[in-house]
Amino acid sequence: MRITQGCFSFLPDLSDSQIGAQIHYCLNQGWAVALEYTDDPHPRNTYWSMWGLPMFDLADPAGVMQELQACREANPGHYIRVNAFDSTKGWETVRMSFIVQRPPSEPGFRLVRQETGGRNLRYTLESYAVGAGTEGARYAG
Repeated sequence: MRITQGCFSFLPDLSDSQIGAQIHYCLNQGWAVALEYTDDPHPRNTYWSMWGLPMFDLADPAGVMQELQACREANPGHYIRVNAFDSTKGWETVRMSFIVQRPPSEPGFRLVRQETGGRNLRYTLESYAVGAGTEGARYAG
């Protein structure tokens, strides 16, 4: 199962030159770029771990690509995404977010059904990755 979150998630993985072009676009818009990583890709897990600090004063995509390479080396089995933050008054939000690395195996999700009061049913998603062990070892095989 391929996780589809953010821009470009339905496309094949972007090459480093394509990632650099997207980062160049973000920087030209005046957006701050930040890198985040996780091993739990649940759609409601919006709090991924941040790699370093957001790059507010950067003008060259090479700086982001250098940090991306360092993040890849430190987190080879994790998802990594690029976030572009627009600090313009009235926006002040992430304008672009896309995954730039995926683990070798994406275990996917399962639907969990729970019976509640009055025989009502409640459904939720659970990531197979969470049940596979502790953080950092969830994709160990």
